[in-house]
Amino acid sequence: MLNSLLNDNYTIMVIENSNSISNKLNNILKFTKYDIIKSSNLSSSLITLKSGKIDILIIDSSNIENNNFDELKSIRNNNEDLYIIVLIDDEKSINIKTLQDIGVQGYFSKNDKLNQLQLFTQTAINYIDQIRTIKNINEELLESKKQIESAYLESIEILRQTVEAKDNYTRGHSDRVASYSVLIGQRLGLSSDDIRTLRVGGMFHDIGKIGIPDSILLKTDKLTDEEYNEIKKHPIIGKNILSNAVIFKNIIPIVLYHHERYDGKGYPYGLSDKDIPFLARIVSVADAFDAMTTKRSYRPELKLDYVKNEIKSKMGTQFDPIVATTFLDILNSEYNLISEIQKSY
Repeated sequence: MLNSLLNDNYTIMVIENSNSISNKLNNILKFTKYDIIKSSNLSSSLITLKSGKIDILIIDSSNIENNNFDELKSIRNNNEDLYIIVLIDDEKSINIKTLQDIGVQGYFSKNDKLNQLQLFTQTAINYIDQIRTIKNINEELLESKKQIESAYLESIEILRQTVEAKDNYTRGHSDRVASYSVLIGQRLGLSSDDIRTLRVGGMFHDIGKIGIPDSILLKTDKLTDEEYNEIKKHPIIGKNILSNAVIFKNIIPIVLYHHERYDGKGYPYGLSDKDIPFLARIVSVADAFDAMTTKRSYRPELKLDYVKNEIKSKMGTQFDPIVATTFLDILNSEYNLISEIQKSY
């Protein structure tokens, strides 16, 4: 019955007081690659059973002393894939419901004929094969997913560099915004996951500008209302670009909402206050600071004192008061960190 199951090795532990079951298994599994580990005591086998190296456990119920199932539960908790078969004298000799609750896959009377053990063993091996197949498929899918996401990340990075190459102002802007955002997040005591999201979100917050015509993006004169409306589309364009990859899921709110204002007068949706994701509110302040302290085609960079006053005056209107106050604290107490970022990009 097991002739087709020749693809893998199976490790079986048999815990019994005699060799009768082991001998029967040797006859049943003669066409299958297997190793049998014999033991006469469950307690002494716990370490091996918890290691994950055993595929099938066949245990005589007499080794589950006084119906104490704690050791069996402990084994199950440490090895969810282990296939457990319990040999019982009869259904009255042990609590069957407890066996089922633990996740014992099979139990049968020691008095049954050889074909009953053969059936249970074959079922166990089929189960193990399915688990191994599923794990292999999942590993292959995970590796494939990593390769796809890596390629997509490289493509997005190329797009980001393309945007920055178009405009002297944009060059380095995203990196500075990312770094300022991280400083604010760290000062606020955000988690490492949020800090990472701020860094990546800051880097890609303007990726949607790839979809804005150069005639508008690079224009040195004042934009018309129509042209400005085109510029305001870049958060949605960026969101659409990044939505194709799961790896960008957490940064999409930053990309989409970093031009929203605390008072609800921003774009693209006019969100206000706490309806704007908190990380987007952080990037909004960092983005505005970099815009003001960078030379533009229509003006030189603004003086630091002026920029501080602008941020302070727009607390509660353009900027989240908590974020703006935190960034002003950094500007006042640790401006050397800001200078290092500006020199780096």
